[in-house]
Amino acid sequence: QCLLSGSWRSDTGCRMVVSVLGKDGSFSGSYLPGPAAGGSEMLTSPLEGSQQDAELVPQPTFSFTVHWRLQARTTAFVGQCYVGSNGEETLHALWIQREAADSPDEDWKATR
Repeated sequence: QCLLSGSWRSDTGCRMVVSVLGKDGSFSGSYLPGPAAGGSEMLTSPLEGSQQDAELVPQPTFSFTVHWRLQARTTAFVGQCYVGSNGEETLHALWIQREAADSPDEDWKATR
């Protein structure tokens, strides 16, 4: 069974901590980007999300958003939690990030 509660670290050094996991699959916590994301100007930021019922689906899908502190950007993650043959839980996720644009003419460069 795969549960998101706890601390997770990515291959790039980002850290996600899920501190509250509700019975309905909702969760909240914090996200701290790794060194490749820009260093000291990146602060720990709140995250909110939800996952499938882990009692019904042993390897549930999940999604969460991070609202960056002191920056006009939001990142959305979507993925799945896998349990290996050794019982180790691994998260696989994709993300999309949106920064605030100054005008509609700048919209093309606001999403990565």
